[in-house]
Amino acid sequence: MSVEIWRADDRFRTRTDWLDSRHSFSFGPYYDPANVRFGLLMVHNDEVVAPGTGFDTHPHQDVEIVTWVLRGALLHQDSQGHSGIIYPGLVQRMSAGSGIQHSERNDTEEPVHYVQMWVRPGEFDLPPSYAQAEVDDRLASGELVPIASGLPEHAGTTAVRINQNRAGLSAARLTPGQSIQLPPAPYAHLFIALGNITLEGVGDLAAGDAARVLGADGQCATAGPAGAEVLLWTMTA
Repeated sequence: MSVEIWRADDRFRTRTDWLDSRHSFSFGPYYDPANVRFGLLMVHNDEVVAPGTGFDTHPHQDVEIVTWVLRGALLHQDSQGHSGIIYPGLVQRMSAGSGIQHSERNDTEEPVHYVQMWVRPGEFDLPPSYAQAEVDDRLASGELVPIASGLPEHAGTTAVRINQNRAGLSAARLTPGQSIQLPPAPYAHLFIALGNITLEGVGDLAAGDAARVLGADGQCATAGPAGAEVLLWTMTA
């Protein structure tokens, strides 16, 4: 096993009058040839969008996009006629496939804070599709809950499926002192969305920090005194 820690302040950052976005990998004008992806995970942006603003209509193709809101609400609209509001406890997946256009806006009076993640699809040029699901009740267990996955072991349990059978996203909401174990995986990307944790053999991780683990196999992550919300991608490639 090997672990690489990326702190929140070490990531690329885009700041404008309406957007504050931290990029875990090369994104837009920020490029580091040594940091373009981790396994199949291509984008992992931690974003805050000001009220009354957002991303106007723009295109995507052949990428699986998963959005998870931490605070506030985000309005999604796309060229396939889908429209919905994403809020904490609801996971959204958009498969761009052969091509789709969408917008993401904050039409509320409070900032919206969310994490958006892109993975490479298993097949290209498929018809675009969209799915969302409530998982709030399941997260109350404090266990890792598959929320957007194509992994065979998550079949029948994941909230929404993605077009990639070698990657899956799970989430957990931990009360103070509660622990989870990282399941066996060649690649595991553990992101601390809220609160803080202690990762076995590594140390403390705060909100916005991430651990990139090669050869994860049961390492324990324990929430600190404020509890924690974590997002975990496990991948076989």
